[in-house]
Amino acid sequence: MLLRNCAAAAALAALTFVMPPQNPPATASPQTPTPPPAAEPGGRGQGRGAGRGRGPGTFPAQQRPPGDPAIIERGRALYGVNCTSCHGVDLRGGQLNGPNLLRSQLMLNDQEGELLLPIVQGARAEKGMPPLPLPPDDVKAVAAYIHSVLASAQRQGSPPPGPEPILNVLVGDAAAGETYFAAKCSSCHSTTGNLAGIGTRFPDAKALQNFWVSGGRGGGRGGGGGGFRGAGPPNNARAVTATITLPAGEQPAGENIEGRVVRYDDFLITLELEDGSLRTVRREGDKPKVEIRDPLEPHRALLGVYTDKDIHDVTAYLVTVK
Repeated sequence: MLLRNCAAAAALAALTFVMPPQNPPATASPQTPTPPPAAEPGGRGQGRGAGRGRGPGTFPAQQRPPGDPAIIERGRALYGVNCTSCHGVDLRGGQLNGPNLLRSQLMLNDQEGELLLPIVQGARAEKGMPPLPLPPDDVKAVAAYIHSVLASAQRQGSPPPGPEPILNVLVGDAAAGETYFAAKCSSCHSTTGNLAGIGTRFPDAKALQNFWVSGGRGGGRGGGGGGFRGAGPPNNARAVTATITLPAGEQPAGENIEGRVVRYDDFLITLELEDGSLRTVRREGDKPKVEIRDPLEPHRALLGVYTDKDIHDVTAYLVTVK
């Protein structure tokens, strides 16, 4: 027993000497952090996303010098003939379900077509990419074009910048719009009265369409569409007004409170009276009785009835009202 205890003690002592001493963790001294390396001139790391770990400039393998404009232009033509049906005009996938080349890891890491060439030659034929009869120089030109689009994109996966698209809303039938206007709008509006010359007042058809669909209020930020705010003074034809009928004993018999609605919720209603003063009345459930008159309510009701064709037809008609 004694020998066993002695042997165990010796083994423990040997183990203690074999284990290296544990040094306490060193305390880092304060120092100025090293700034990240700047992007190379002409590299793709400049601009949005550069230096933040999110843009292609963070990854050296995805940086490349600008391509030759002549080669890029030739690659654009080759791409249009050989690639658009699968990968789309904007490289984001076409009618034949080709992959999005703006998100392709292979294209992001390719430099001069060296990764693209085997694919074009048939390396992925079993995955639906047939071989194309393009010589290596043509594949290199296509790769240069794809890289030029990637370099101009605002962020990975976005289409390249281009001119602002012009939305043409004049696609309706003016005669059908006149018929629809007579049936749905003429009870409140007239092209010889409050809408006289509307086609001249709004030379931009899109602005005209937004105007009449919203009832002239506009909507959105700064457009006066925020609830009851911006409805104008009580004599404004578009002002939201109300009549409050107080319970018996709280007002002279037969008299009501009338004015423009400034605030209206489940607890309070505030009206601006004709003399400009404000009157606030507390509400509890359906008491007191409140009758709201909103001139734009018919427009809101029609929002669930209009079809796209109706809107385009009426716009096409109103454009002709000079």
